[in-house]
Amino acid sequence: MTEGFRSFSSKLIPLPAENVDTDQIVPARYLKVTDKEGLAEALFRDYRFNEDGTKKDPLFIIDRPENAGRKILLVGGNFGTGSSREHAPWALRSWGIQAILSTSFADIFKSNALKNGVLPIEVDPETHKALFAMAEANPDAELRVDLNEQGILLPDGSTVDFDIDQFSKMMLLAGTDEIGYVLAKDADIEAWEAAHPARVDTRFAAAG
Repeated sequence: MTEGFRSFSSKLIPLPAENVDTDQIVPARYLKVTDKEGLAEALFRDYRFNEDGTKKDPLFIIDRPENAGRKILLVGGNFGTGSSREHAPWALRSWGIQAILSTSFADIFKSNALKNGVLPIEVDPETHKALFAMAEANPDAELRVDLNEQGILLPDGSTVDFDIDQFSKMMLLAGTDEIGYVLAKDADIEAWEAAHPARVDTRFAAAG
């Protein structure tokens, strides 16, 4: 990531399917792709496209014209189950998804999403049900996601609070990951090492 996560407003894309696994999100044949930005077409590929590359009829939910540009995916429980696949959040982010709302996420998927600019938000079953009802009653209802305040502002003015690991929150806001976090501390690390010489020389002596 190069840009920090910012609060944003968006309408919902409702996908009520339960137990959506990472192979459904990105089929295994795309795992050799290394360009994160080029994975939008791989997202839910087998649900969206025929074998000849044409889009299926009827269109899958994310391909419907009214859902273009939407950034919040509302999904069923246990989203992202299955194998560890970082390409799944890559594809979601490449398509434009910035937040996913569910009652639960697979642990590895959740971790991968947080490291790749996609915010997985867990809500309680009652709120989850109400969000789907709202999306059905008013497909153009707009929500505002505020990571800094850890809240979702609903159209009626109420707020749904959510929890997030504070280190993950910090990294999302900064637009970085663990490696970027450590690299940003490079000057501090070098200063500490200069002030604390190694007590044991672990280097191999040059051959005589």
